[in-house]
Amino acid sequence: MMEKMIFGRYVPADSVIHKMDSRSKLIIIFLFVCIIFLANNAVTYALIGIYTFFMLGMSRIPIRFLYGGLKPVLWLVLFTLVLQLFFTKEGALLVSWGPVKIYEEGLRMGIFISLRFFFLILMTSLLTLTTTPIEITDGLETLLNPLKKIRFPVHEMALMMSISLRFIPTLMQETDKIMKAQIARGVEFASGPFKERIKAVIPLLIPLFVSSFKRAEELAIAMEARGYRGGEGRTKYRQLSWHLADSLQIVLLGMLTILLFLLRS
Repeated sequence: MMEKMIFGRYVPADSVIHKMDSRSKLIIIFLFVCIIFLANNAVTYALIGIYTFFMLGMSRIPIRFLYGGLKPVLWLVLFTLVLQLFFTKEGALLVSWGPVKIYEEGLRMGIFISLRFFFLILMTSLLTLTTTPIEITDGLETLLNPLKKIRFPVHEMALMMSISLRFIPTLMQETDKIMKAQIARGVEFASGPFKERIKAVIPLLIPLFVSSFKRAEELAIAMEARGYRGGEGRTKYRQLSWHLADSLQIVLLGMLTILLFLLRS
């Protein structure tokens, strides 16, 4: 299951979203994370959902691929819903079954917060699925350029974030390989008492940390062998180019923001 994790992966395709400037995609994701908290009723969440699936459709990422990659994360969305159902005690009582009591406000908040979490996951995954790590680095560095005036290490920060995103699927694959090796030796991860399953995770973490440090060292040696000495004086082979589609997407998100302000409760 871990090897299907999509966050941090790039899927090449000939779509409008793939051709957009990485700076516009970063701005859109940042604004989307901000405006999603404006939604607080069914109409505003419906608008957020329409916009999210519209962007996914324009990216031409296969739905089956998205579903397979997001399947592990859907358990977190379901867990968020259950927490709200059982711990929010406001509004009319809807279900009373022994100690289990579900209230109207708990159901409403559970659905809304779960949808918010789900849409955030989809949009942030869309960034990495349609943008290469190099483009993300260049876009971040360009957007953070004003911070260079206060001697903030913009290039190093952008590079670090890009490498972190790139290593997420790699580490997931390493974890999957180690888990399969441990299962072949008789270790049980999915059955038995909870305490025993926690103990079984420890042999998984140690080789994972060793593998992570080894990969980090290999990357550092490769960068040093290629003469990397930081961002000063570096030139770029691919130049960022802002197109009409980027401006239209920003305008579309601005219209969505206005609608959310007008229609929220």
